[in-house]
Amino acid sequence: MTDRPTDLSSLPSYRAPRRSLLSARKFALMASVVAGLGIAAYGFGPSAGPVDIFTTSAHAQVNNEVRKVAQPIGFADIVERVKPSVISVKVNINEKVAKNDNGDNSENGDSPFQPGSPMERFFRRFGGGDLPPGLRAIPRGRGMVTGQGSGFFISADGFAVTNNHVVDGADKVEVTTDDGKTFSAKVIGTDARTDLALIKVEGGSNFPFAKLSDGKPRIGDWVLAVGNPFGLGGTVTAGIVSASGRDIGNGPYDDFIQIDAPVNKGNSGGPAFNTEGEVMGVNTAIYSPSGGSVGIAFSIPASTVKSVVAQLKDKGSVSRGWIGVQIQPVTPDIADSLGMKKAEGALVAEPQANGPAAKAGIESGDVITAVNGESVKDARELARTIGGLSPGSAVKLNVLHKGQDKVINLSLGQLPNTLEAKADIDNSDKGSANRGTDVPKLGLTLAPANSVAGAGKEGVVVTDVDPKSAAAERGFKEGDVILEVAGKSVTNVGDVREAITAARNDNKNSVLMRVKSGGSSRFVAIPLAKG
Repeated sequence: MTDRPTDLSSLPSYRAPRRSLLSARKFALMASVVAGLGIAAYGFGPSAGPVDIFTTSAHAQVNNEVRKVAQPIGFADIVERVKPSVISVKVNINEKVAKNDNGDNSENGDSPFQPGSPMERFFRRFGGGDLPPGLRAIPRGRGMVTGQGSGFFISADGFAVTNNHVVDGADKVEVTTDDGKTFSAKVIGTDARTDLALIKVEGGSNFPFAKLSDGKPRIGDWVLAVGNPFGLGGTVTAGIVSASGRDIGNGPYDDFIQIDAPVNKGNSGGPAFNTEGEVMGVNTAIYSPSGGSVGIAFSIPASTVKSVVAQLKDKGSVSRGWIGVQIQPVTPDIADSLGMKKAEGALVAEPQANGPAAKAGIESGDVITAVNGESVKDARELARTIGGLSPGSAVKLNVLHKGQDKVINLSLGQLPNTLEAKADIDNSDKGSANRGTDVPKLGLTLAPANSVAGAGKEGVVVTDVDPKSAAAERGFKEGDVILEVAGKSVTNVGDVREAITAARNDNKNSVLMRVKSGGSSRFVAIPLAKG
């Protein structure tokens, strides 16, 4: 089937055009044909010289318009200025031996972090080792392994910053500058809690150095990561600040900047620059299921680096303030049970015996809401704030104590250098002589602690937990001991029932319990069933 032309004159709506308009169209058509023939003749005819069609006035006008359009931002000028301050760090460690006959220790035991901890998992995917996943470390003599990371100069006389996990345990440290020169270095001091280290490069002077930023980066700011990924030497990648204040589970001092600049194994200790050419953070970890960059990297803020490095340079270690309390976040349920309007502050689960807080009168169940007049958002912020103060400093704490605001003044102690072991929550001697009394609205079966072997003399012990209950969802388990309910000590099931009834009569949606599990205690808010 072929398309046939349509006869417009046969359509009902067709009207013949005016003759003058038709004549004008014919004239225009003839003129264009003549002009085209003229151009064709010129093109095929003899030419006196080359013709540059790009020098016409029309092209010049287009070119001028293009120049007015904003060009893509480049980072070459910044990189040229800051890259010489970045170094590659290589370490040799004698004490560690190969973990199997093949010398493959990239997957076994070379992490400086607690096995199974979040930072240990990050370490497997980033930074501390010297080779990408799948490659084998080659022993340099018996038990010798090498590692590589990054760092950067902070002064012309050779002081440089890197990660603690890059140089921790190193017997020999060497750095390679951007121009290819190699120098020996010694470790001045390290801080495991922030994963920072200060080293001093020997045998040189007048090193190019970077400035630590005074400002706080904003989400969306450009960031340049410079380092030594996979041992390749000075490599630059770009991205933006994705988030701030990130907690990756490494400890109470977590306050990481999240960036999406590609960061890989070996970038550990390298700087993240802003567009002013200042160091806004020190790259320390990535999240990656594969071991390579997926656009989620974490940097230690410059403000933290400044305070830690100053102490490391001065005395080789970091001293932190300490008030001696075990704290936990204030959840919405806990806030409701305490009559708080907002879920903020840090809940004191238990003051440590003879610690500054206990001596000043702080008790379990108190909520610390401010330090020296500055509000405390959560438990992590309290830990960072107190840790950032010097031991011996006088501080003023705003505390919510049994519904009343009070001010407590105390002097800070010094945070112990040894990390405290986690409480053992395995209560193997739970006893079985008394199965206890059901409290169905809680989903718990309880018994006086003094009637169950191994449960102690105070409180009521949990002998069974309904797996479908709110108590189970909040982590209650057999062997836990409830010491307080709604701020009142309990010694039997009747005390628990009375406290729950009182909370319900006060129109509380949940009731707060102080629970001892293993060697530590915590507060748990349990929603109250209606009816």
